[in-house]
Amino acid sequence: MSGCEARDAKKLVRSLSGLRMVPEHRSARSPFGLDEPPWVPDKECPRCMQCDTKFDFITRKHHCRRCGKCFCDKCCSKKVPLPRMCFVDPVRQCAECALISQKETEFYDKQLKVLMNGATFFVTLGTSDKSELMVCRLSNNQRYLVLDGNSHYEIEIVQISTVQILTEGFTPGEKDIHTYTSLLESQHITEGITSTFCEHSSLQHALMTLSHLLSCAVPAYCLMCVCST
Repeated sequence: MSGCEARDAKKLVRSLSGLRMVPEHRSARSPFGLDEPPWVPDKECPRCMQCDTKFDFITRKHHCRRCGKCFCDKCCSKKVPLPRMCFVDPVRQCAECALISQKETEFYDKQLKVLMNGATFFVTLGTSDKSELMVCRLSNNQRYLVLDGNSHYEIEIVQISTVQILTEGFTPGEKDIHTYTSLLESQHITEGITSTFCEHSSLQHALMTLSHLLSCAVPAYCLMCVCST
């Protein structure tokens, strides 16, 4: 097994919430990942935290695998995929969390593939006037934004501070989108990448969802996605 394969290896673990396929090394975790929440202790929730139904031998309590709160069966009956916590099978979630997880599943099922396939960009680095044709895509381990052309760059996802998707200056219907990405290091912008691409219109929607996931997963960084028409 190569060094990269060993670093990205995964293992099957059984937690209180169910089976999870997780990286063997924490450093190999996807930036989209979420930690399992601590469960509200049984003694602290005598009633459903949604409808206030009192628990007894007939009305049992259930914990939402995403938020850790306890609910009655009626308020926590949905079993929904939760890929951000690496669960192998769909898990029990409350109505509010299930709705969020369903939207995120669409990102994993559809938009993540768009990001990993990437698109062709004309890339200008920093203040340079010269641009280079490159393919921009998300790495297989989801930790890097890869730029491939005559040059090769790998930008750690958690270092991306700003993503702006702008359409000013174009007439309605044109598909050209200008993207500016700045990297943050010790609160100072160190490098800029300006790109133009004329394909994969669905990439715009995927980038917007990506920005939302990262802003939740990595609150220490500011990541925005601004669209203007």
